[in-house]
Amino acid sequence: MEIINNKSGFVAMMGRPNVGKSALINALLGEKIAAVSPWPQTTRKRQLGILTTELGQIVFVDTPGIHNPIHKLGQHMNEEAISALEDSDVILILCDISQPPNEEDQKLADIIMKLNRSIPMLMALNKSDIKDPEETEIIQDAFKQLFPRINEFIAISATQGNNLDLLISLLYKYLPEGPNFFPEDQITDLYERDIAADIIREAALIHLRDEVPHSIAIRIDEFRERNDKGALISATLFVERDSQKGIVIGKNGRMLKQIGTLARKEIENIFKYKVFLNLRVKTRKNWRNDKTALRLFGFHEA
Repeated sequence: MEIINNKSGFVAMMGRPNVGKSALINALLGEKIAAVSPWPQTTRKRQLGILTTELGQIVFVDTPGIHNPIHKLGQHMNEEAISALEDSDVILILCDISQPPNEEDQKLADIIMKLNRSIPMLMALNKSDIKDPEETEIIQDAFKQLFPRINEFIAISATQGNNLDLLISLLYKYLPEGPNFFPEDQITDLYERDIAADIIREAALIHLRDEVPHSIAIRIDEFRERNDKGALISATLFVERDSQKGIVIGKNGRMLKQIGTLARKEIENIFKYKVFLNLRVKTRKNWRNDKTALRLFGFHEA
């Protein structure tokens, strides 16, 4: 049967770290699929968020924030983000309207300007609810000058839900006609074990301070469903130094227990069943610059 007026396509979500890309995808889908924390670089890999409506299907590609890398992991994260531009039908650039453009916004603008193909680009000015209108207008003008090829600008708030329906309408406006890519009930491309790993790292990011959060990688060692008894998940948190291992474990294991409790509750909220979570901590020295370790944790070589 011929598809009439059905719109579908891939939307690359671009922006500097901690600008709210993952929070926006969660808000647009109405369900949590992506880890969110106050720390930058929470997102390390590409993830699809799939929104299906009566108008068609928008496949959001959540990407790591563009930044100045200091190790191979950071290089990989930038490459993950840039590669999302290659096959996308629309680019959605997310900016933080509460502060003027910075060096990382400039880096993203330089990447966008080098694109060799014509592609619709929208800019969502996030956190529009926390700044007075006059100051917001000044910052918005600065972003418009930095990204002169943008087709549409829209002020939104991912946390408050402001203008999200309008944003979806604008995205459909620029998507091509065609059939849906995924079943209507699918909202992400990640497996449950991948989501669990992200949520465990999110819990660690929320509880820990200083440089330790960025030194953590999560490996799911076991994910076993137990029929009506829920699931058993065992995971290892890897850090780069023995001193960090002690911080993650905490006195008498208290910090690791806090991380586990928060992660378990969040995983149960997402999966809608009971979870038994076992965590342990190991040291993998300098893993962010170790190609073998990066492959072990699911990152391609940078």
